[in-house]
Amino acid sequence: MTVELQVLVRELPAFARAPVLAVAAAVGLVLTAVSGRYGYFGDELYFVAAGHHLDWGYADQPPLLPLIALLMDTIAPGSVAVLRIPATLAIMTAVVLAALIAREFGGGRRAQLLAAGAVSVSPGFLATGHLLATSTVDPVAWIAVTYLLVRWVRTRQDGLLLAAGIVTAVGLQAKVLIVAFWAVALVAVFCCGPRELLRRRALWTGGAIAVLATIPTLVWQARNGWPQLEMGRVVAGESGYAGGMLGFLPLGFFAAGMLVGSVLGVVGVVRLLRTPEHRFLGVTALGVTLLFMLAGGRPYYIAGVLPLLWAAGAAAVEQRRPAVWWRWVPTWPVYAGTAAALLLLNVLPVQPVSVHADQPLRIGNFQLDEIGWPAMVADVRSAYRALPPDEARDAVVVTGDYWTYSAVQEFAPELPSFSYSRGAAWFGTPPEDSGVVVFVGDPSAIISGFRSGTWVGQLDNDERVANLAQGTPIYLLEGRRVPWVQLWESARRL
Repeated sequence: MTVELQVLVRELPAFARAPVLAVAAAVGLVLTAVSGRYGYFGDELYFVAAGHHLDWGYADQPPLLPLIALLMDTIAPGSVAVLRIPATLAIMTAVVLAALIAREFGGGRRAQLLAAGAVSVSPGFLATGHLLATSTVDPVAWIAVTYLLVRWVRTRQDGLLLAAGIVTAVGLQAKVLIVAFWAVALVAVFCCGPRELLRRRALWTGGAIAVLATIPTLVWQARNGWPQLEMGRVVAGESGYAGGMLGFLPLGFFAAGMLVGSVLGVVGVVRLLRTPEHRFLGVTALGVTLLFMLAGGRPYYIAGVLPLLWAAGAAAVEQRRPAVWWRWVPTWPVYAGTAAALLLLNVLPVQPVSVHADQPLRIGNFQLDEIGWPAMVADVRSAYRALPPDEARDAVVVTGDYWTYSAVQEFAPELPSFSYSRGAAWFGTPPEDSGVVVFVGDPSAIISGFRSGTWVGQLDNDERVANLAQGTPIYLLEGRRVPWVQLWESARRL
């Protein structure tokens, strides 16, 4: 039976400002130190390219990340380190918010440091914090919303619910996953309480703000055939690369920080489920995890609820002495050992590029896909310049993947380049009066529209590093006999 809660505003422990901010600063320094080590990740190149085609929506995402990428690229064109500053700030914010949530649970200095430290040694947060990506920005919105909800439970200040709606509105401009959080959370509140939350006008006003902020993107999606719905099915199909449903929890265990994050997470779930006023948050965390597992989501989709669990677990550890057999886990040597393990596991690009030379391709090692883009674009430029002058005048570059297209846009903007892959397919088609095509990738999707296709080279990062783009073939397609609009319609894929 749901028990309606009485308002209880308790005095909180002091915020451990100096040590928590020191942890956040240390994370920021580490991420800044490695931000320019290799180069752009393929998705980052795409965000920059998308920013230069700024719109209210894209086939594969809302507009926030392209807008941020455009702003950073305008401030410092071509600077990877500057592009990643917002990502670094996002992870630093996550560190501080985790400590503040622990404080809301009654956690003092130790609990706040345990929660902040769990974020700082999480492979998932560090790996995504190294890159400007939707998976970097989206979890911070979740963390901020959970902080506001936990604080509302304690204070019943409805302005917090309005703020949660505004944060949600911002989060929806980066990724739509936060809708899943709210859907599960509202059901959990109805089942577990406090049901008075559902009667607060500020909650629904905040929800209205979030919906209104999303209307321009929804209009774009409607006008373009709702491609993001198809994108969801593509992601579910690609989840097999991450082990599918069976790999969801093991990969989540690794991303959470192995022992540190997993133990604190379990303790946190138990603490939330056992506390009536916070039970809905525990149910929400379990519910979104189950939802994304069943829907074929990626393990990092649940990153936004982890700091909530770590904060609850840290407060429980501080307030009640742990059992002897796991008492050693939430201690500084384990945190330090986890941080050291991150270096050995290459979570961040600390090692020189030469270390990765002549190694087999490792799917999921995102660092490798930051290597060699300028050299590979030089191969495309060479194929283009090898054309006779009369052919080069009307030639275009077409790629079979959006990463290579974005790299050509960045490193060879003088080349007229296009792609029918993912969001780049909506950036335009080659002109109908264009001539030969320098095609990068597998041309099978459009080869039937040409008289001939000849292999003329391949991409080489000049570092002997096996990544997803290394060895991609370059073809010369001649004698187009089908309009580009028709080719694009049949070839376009997410």
